Amino acid sequence: MRIAETVTFGGSGLDRAAQLRTQAGVLAQQDDAQIILLWRGKPLVGEGTLIRVSPGHPILTDASPDMIFLGQETGPTFAADLSAWTPQAYGGESLDSFLDASQQEHPAVEDAQFVELRAIMTRLNPRDAELAATARAVLGWHKSHRFCAICGHESQMAMGGWQRDCPACGGHHFPRTDPVVIMLITHGNSVLLGRSPGWPEGMYSLLAGFVEPGETIEAAVRREVLEEAGVSVGEVRYLASQPWPFPASLMFGCAGDATSTEITIDPSEIEDARWVTREEVAQVFAGQHPEILPARKGAIAHFLLENWLADRFD
Repeated sequence: MRIAETVTFGGSGLDRAAQLRTQAGVLAQQDDAQIILLWRGKPLVGEGTLIRVSPGHPILTDASPDMIFLGQETGPTFAADLSAWTPQAYGGESLDSFLDASQQEHPAVEDAQFVELRAIMTRLNPRDAELAATARAVLGWHKSHRFCAICGHESQMAMGGWQRDCPACGGHHFPRTDPVVIMLITHGNSVLLGRSPGWPEGMYSLLAGFVEPGETIEAAVRREVLEEAGVSVGEVRYLASQPWPFPASLMFGCAGDATSTEITIDPSEIEDARWVTREEVAQVFAGQHPEILPARKGAIAHFLLENWLADRFD
């Protein structure tokens, strides 16, 4: 698929400069270093752009001393975590909801807010989107993997944030990415859509599920569709991928040809599934369907459905 890397969070061409990660401590002090800022996974943005600060900026007094080396732009670029900082006011809806609409302001940076990445992702340019997604995913991994999986001792950040080392047993641990298949399953002029419990009323998307150990992407597509909707799938084709840092997935977008059409859902997996014609999908995208709302804009499901509708799978 020629336009695969135009998906949100993909295709910015960031030079991650992995060979420089051992020098991250020195690079972070360079005059041309720049640092993006996150609070509880929410990037600091101003006018739809990631805020970048220089070493020594006052806001960094509230940041963790360990930063993530994201790569090279005009100079080395890092991510700093301000999660230990307490805003004066949270302002708005409850934190930790699926889409936290509240925004937080730090007194050291004017005209900028910490904003939920899902809310801002389609407004960021490709480079900012990749940086924010990478930072959120890696910082989230450090938060949930503080202790050595071998001996249980608290481990330490290393290699510019791309590794954790255990001082007790010498174990090395690396950021985790969970592979997920998300599939555009078609039969003739129709596509299979489903919805999970707890989604906004009327919202439907493509079926998806985690790839299991020892399983190919193609086999995972067939298994997940059969488990969730009772539909058999024949040929499977890879289309595009998307990093999805909520918290740490890599979505493999695939197309599959259904060899059966009768739907039998597994209610422990999904709430509903249905075949939707191309004409109905056009209605959905136009906001004119009486029952169905579209998949979230910026997610690979929206990307795949939009390009299926436009017949751009070349």
